[in-house]
Amino acid sequence: MNGPNKEKKFPLENYDKLCFLKNIITNPNIIVGDYTYYDDFENVENFEKNVKYHFDFIDDKLIIGKFCMIASGVKFIMNGANHLTHSLSAYPFAIFGKGWEKAMEGKTYPNKGDIIIGNDVWIGHNATIMAGIKIGDGAIIATNSTVIKDVAPYTVVGGNPAQEIRKRFDEKTINKLLEIKWWDWNIEKITNNIQKLTDNKIDEL
Repeated sequence: MNGPNKEKKFPLENYDKLCFLKNIITNPNIIVGDYTYYDDFENVENFEKNVKYHFDFIDDKLIIGKFCMIASGVKFIMNGANHLTHSLSAYPFAIFGKGWEKAMEGKTYPNKGDIIIGNDVWIGHNATIMAGIKIGDGAIIATNSTVIKDVAPYTVVGGNPAQEIRKRFDEKTINKLLEIKWWDWNIEKITNNIQKLTDNKIDEL
């Protein structure tokens, strides 16, 4: 046996509140890696509903790596939520038409880029990730956090706005983990090393 079938929608028998996320996604601008799971108290179909202001005409992407853990209520705020902030008014006149169509001629709304989540990232219940944020491999986002700036690999953050709480490991260990990229190993090698992956002895890995 080499772990659960990554192509299966619900990897836990007789439990439909946890899914392998890539197998339920319909939006081509949401890209999810293998074995990343989403757990929802009500219905896993809520995931795409929680990717907010994700409009096709903006073409921004939500990219999530492999082996991530995403809890119920996590929200991603995409670039469609952005308003002008350096103009005299932040009001989106142009969308209403009726003589206001030309309000944005020669101007564009802010676009902070894609949201990119690394591999082996744990995002806790009800966290919010803002547009353009990059979260490094191995990071942990605490429950109810609002992430408004990038998170370094293997860093634990929490709060609103989210602040660094601590590093998960020393710098040497973090660098080694980023070098070996265990999530890119074939599944046989991962399976053979799960006892080491659930320990903290990097030299044995």
